[in-house]
Amino acid sequence: MTSIAPASRPRIAAIDIARGVAIVAMVIYHFAWDLAFLGFVDFDPTQSLPWVIFQKSIVGTFIFLTGVSLALGHGQTIRWRPFWRRFAIILGAALLITVGTYAFNPSTFVYFGVLHAIALFSLMGLAFLSAPLVLILALAVILIGLQLFIQSPLFGEKLWSWIGLWDAPPPTEDLVPVFPWFGVALLGIAATRWAINTRVRSGKVADVSGSVARPENDMDPSEASSLTDRLAQFKGTSAPSRAMSKVGRWSLVIYVLHQPILIGTLMGIASLTGISETRRAENFLSSCQASCTQSAPDAAYCTAYCACTLNSIEADNLWPLLESPQRTPDQDIALSDLTNQCAAQVLDEMLLVPKAE
Repeated sequence: MTSIAPASRPRIAAIDIARGVAIVAMVIYHFAWDLAFLGFVDFDPTQSLPWVIFQKSIVGTFIFLTGVSLALGHGQTIRWRPFWRRFAIILGAALLITVGTYAFNPSTFVYFGVLHAIALFSLMGLAFLSAPLVLILALAVILIGLQLFIQSPLFGEKLWSWIGLWDAPPPTEDLVPVFPWFGVALLGIAATRWAINTRVRSGKVADVSGSVARPENDMDPSEASSLTDRLAQFKGTSAPSRAMSKVGRWSLVIYVLHQPILIGTLMGIASLTGISETRRAENFLSSCQASCTQSAPDAAYCTAYCACTLNSIEADNLWPLLESPQRTPDQDIALSDLTNQCAAQVLDEMLLVPKAE
């Protein structure tokens, strides 16, 4: 694997631009998520199909480009020093994300997100830089499709969730498991190796591996260039292209810093306007009213019951407990006691009203 040195290649502006577009799209998605989380808007991007597709396409772009960069940067030999330097930087940034999200919300912190996946997939991808393309493509199909046939609650546990194949994902803000996402990285490796080994001239294409037979005078190898070399000729001289290219080169720094800046700014605005508390209370009352009317058709009872419950939650500052995705049995009992007390109180008040009249 390390016996053949790769030819030096210029930096490909198109890849930087693609990475730049992806990071801008991720900033947009996180901004929408922050607005919903803090109550500025009344929708959840994690439950909206267009936003879910948008988010998955962003992740897929980053993971695919991981495979592309790996194949371009190392070819048929592994340049270990640059590889380990890049690996350490990405892993360090991933751990920083873990620490930061744990401090923000321990119950849904990011323990295997995009950066964690990029670090692991880069390491795993080294084994496929010289593997047959048919093998790479077959494995990619298996990795992407296997979750449709195999699912187990075991992989829903945090300890094993980085593998994928769960029946229900664990609570976390970002999870990019091996199944199916390493398959996307393999597609990036396969596509790049094919482009490197494919030479073009005057609109004609030939595979330098010799798998496609052509007359010897059909193409002069000295006059042909690979698809990646042709792609490298695109310099992206327009203002938007130059901007996206520069953003793409700084994508890691932007990825690490943009969310703390966004959510910190929005939290400050929310604190000054009180919109988060207002929206949270409105959402709770709406959800409580809808749930209550399914079991108790008396609208007056449901209105009083939900108002009592909301007052108790706010008085005892139980929002973190109520919104936690995972609670202990004792915590569930405490919330159940609260709701039972409100139910009993409202019923007593409704029974006493006729007697007072």
